[in-house]
Amino acid sequence: MSNLLSAFRLATLPAAAEAFRAEVKAFLASSFAATPPDIRARSWLGFDAAFSKKLAARGWVGVTLPAAYGGASLDAYSRFVLVEELLAAGAPVSAHWIADRQSGPLILKFGTEAQRQFYLPKICAAEAFFCIGMSEPNAGSDLASVGTRATRCEGGWRLNGRKIWTTNAQHCHYMIALVRSSGEAQDRQQGLSQFIVDLSLPGVTVRPIHDLAGDAHFSEVFFDDVLLADGALIGQEGSGWTQVNAELAFERSGPERIYSSIVLLEHWISCLRRMPGAAVHAATIGRFATHLTTLRNMSIAVTSKLVNGESPIVEAALIKDIGTEFEQSIPAILEAAIAMDPAAPVDADLYRAVAYVSQIAPTYSLRGGTREILRGMIARGLGLR
Repeated sequence: MSNLLSAFRLATLPAAAEAFRAEVKAFLASSFAATPPDIRARSWLGFDAAFSKKLAARGWVGVTLPAAYGGASLDAYSRFVLVEELLAAGAPVSAHWIADRQSGPLILKFGTEAQRQFYLPKICAAEAFFCIGMSEPNAGSDLASVGTRATRCEGGWRLNGRKIWTTNAQHCHYMIALVRSSGEAQDRQQGLSQFIVDLSLPGVTVRPIHDLAGDAHFSEVFFDDVLLADGALIGQEGSGWTQVNAELAFERSGPERIYSSIVLLEHWISCLRRMPGAAVHAATIGRFATHLTTLRNMSIAVTSKLVNGESPIVEAALIKDIGTEFEQSIPAILEAAIAMDPAAPVDADLYRAVAYVSQIAPTYSLRGGTREILRGMIARGLGLR
């Protein structure tokens, strides 16, 4: 237990990363038009290819990828700062988000040189957007029981099955899919592989799923006898489980796991500054600030492990679980705070923002691994099971 908890000692960002922050703030001030808070609250669900291309022109998509592949060769600390400032501003980053955070680093680490040469420059130029093919209708959060199958054939692999809750699949060019390439469902983690699927191939069908907020950032994807070339396999056949766990360390530990509701919180505080008697909410704001500061430190601590080449899977799961609880508490507490003073001046932007975040917040504990799955991982990391 002490080994896990020691991973979260007080951590700070290096001076170079903080210097980079000023550059990012200046870019956002000049390049990101003012938008209503309910739109900014969508941030890492907001798909805007043009904005992603603006970032790419600055070298800020694929920032941790090597310059030889079109990246900026910056470290994970710099990416932390970039992501933190983008989310705080509510910038629409969803187009390039997954490719920058997960797909690019995964291809860099496990892909062939041909894959690196082909995909990474496109990612860094915001010309190739990726989605993640993990969840399935009958598998839930139990990734080891996926049923989508890739079968060897002449010329490569035949892919059949379906994926669900796939973010932005209807807008993306490629999917990295975890599928079964050998064995049966009872073999669990054995026999799983990852493939890069070109979503324009014959046999691929993408159906958007509309949520309660009226958005359609999720999709269900069907594969009907899709022919994949041999070069679509990432890493070794059968090594998909190890690879996907390394990928999830990137997905679960970043600032997006603590800042999903930050635009709403910031706008509420901004409204309070214009209201008489707002001091009654000071304790609530203090609790939010304390929780956020602690979670941010934990996230930086995990970032330092990524910088050192480690794969902090359990630590990332812990941050994601606690961070999700914090993010979901913000709209609930703010709704109660707003109801406390019905005579306060109405801010239509605040109502729209809290309505949107309240509707989308239940998904926070589903995406990236459900609370039950994460807590099982944490229990094993603590030696409790």
